[in-house]
Amino acid sequence: MIQSGFIAAIDLGTSKITGVVGRKNDSGVISILACETIPSNNCIRRGLVYNIEETGARVRKLVNMLENKLNRKIGKVYVSLAGQSLHTVAFREIKQLSSSGIVTEQVIDQLRQAAEKYTPEMKKKYAIADVEYFIDDKPEQNPVGVTCSQIEAHFQMVVGRPNLLSNIEKSVSNKAQVKIVDYIVGPMASAAIVLSDEEKELGCAFIDFGGGTTTLSVYKGSILRWMAVIPFGGRSITKDICDLNFIESEAEQLKIKFGKAFEQKESSLFSSPFSSNKSDVDLTELNKVIRMRLDEITANIKEQIRLSGFEEQLGAGVIISGGASQLKNLDQYLSEKLKMPVRKASAKKTFINNFPELTNDPALTQPLGMLLFAKENCEEIVVEQSNDDDADGDHFQNQGKSHHNGKKETKKKPKPSKGFITKMGDVFSSMFSDEDDE
Repeated sequence: MIQSGFIAAIDLGTSKITGVVGRKNDSGVISILACETIPSNNCIRRGLVYNIEETGARVRKLVNMLENKLNRKIGKVYVSLAGQSLHTVAFREIKQLSSSGIVTEQVIDQLRQAAEKYTPEMKKKYAIADVEYFIDDKPEQNPVGVTCSQIEAHFQMVVGRPNLLSNIEKSVSNKAQVKIVDYIVGPMASAAIVLSDEEKELGCAFIDFGGGTTTLSVYKGSILRWMAVIPFGGRSITKDICDLNFIESEAEQLKIKFGKAFEQKESSLFSSPFSSNKSDVDLTELNKVIRMRLDEITANIKEQIRLSGFEEQLGAGVIISGGASQLKNLDQYLSEKLKMPVRKASAKKTFINNFPELTNDPALTQPLGMLLFAKENCEEIVVEQSNDDDADGDHFQNQGKSHHNGKKETKKKPKPSKGFITKMGDVFSSMFSDEDDE
């Protein structure tokens, strides 16, 4: 018997756009059905859609590639949400009960509804990341059924610029003609599939090194306490190497093949195998350029950890992932700079039961993690009329329209799903000002 239905996610990255399709069993374990990647080619910058036409064309191409692998049609997708304006803000709601009051599910729902209605000034709320409850000023993980006079809920919300979704909708929904089920905050997806429960409980700094940005998420007591996006990533390092008189493609290959974040002994000169004129490369100078940019990124990470207030409480140390985390010796470099143990991580195999080559790739943690949040069936269901027996019956265009002897194919259209998109509040340093998102 052929199984039907699947979940599909598209990760709009600065370096590449990745599409992944999977099927989730009753235990929440995912089987990957298809995974494809195409270069972004500058149409996405720092996690934001920059060129709407180009992004739309590439998303359409990516969806076609996935459909060819599946031999099925994709009706809608989940899309990643990123950008340097994303960060967390705290929201608190207090509810008074009678002296012998009992916390019920209804009370918890009322607290949640208050958080959902909260609208931060000049920002938009995109997700309620976590919540911590206090019963008569004492922390309580499971408050339902507990007697108290007062319950307080501390919500951590992910907020950002109000217009983050605009260009995504224009490129994916309008240009690529692909329906968006919901948006998933990228750093939350990466953390969900990488971090263990113990690491979140003990406290850790999770650093997602992307092409255009580096995201820090601080966890303590199993709760996301702080998120900040630093507007530099692996591509920033590549562009710095270009200043040594290399084109960008050569600079990227030199970074991958010879670049090191930490090295005690280095040979000085060699001939570049990637340059058409076989120009000499000073390895000492190459790695000096790499470390200068890393120093800047790490200084900002260190400051954000300090601002989180959990600097001395991260018992599980630092966990790094993302495509740019593959720079040689980056874990040693960060361990020395941050004075904490560092673990290089990729997707946990307890969540994905096949394709180990995908789970072992730290560049795929975000798109794979998005599947954990996906719930709706994304397959497009096509129901043909009984008298349509022509060979053309298997063909239909972008939006599932096809003609058989003048008759239109009847298809069951999935109801538009309005995903839960939240709004938000500000509080950030000028370094992460929204103007640089452009």
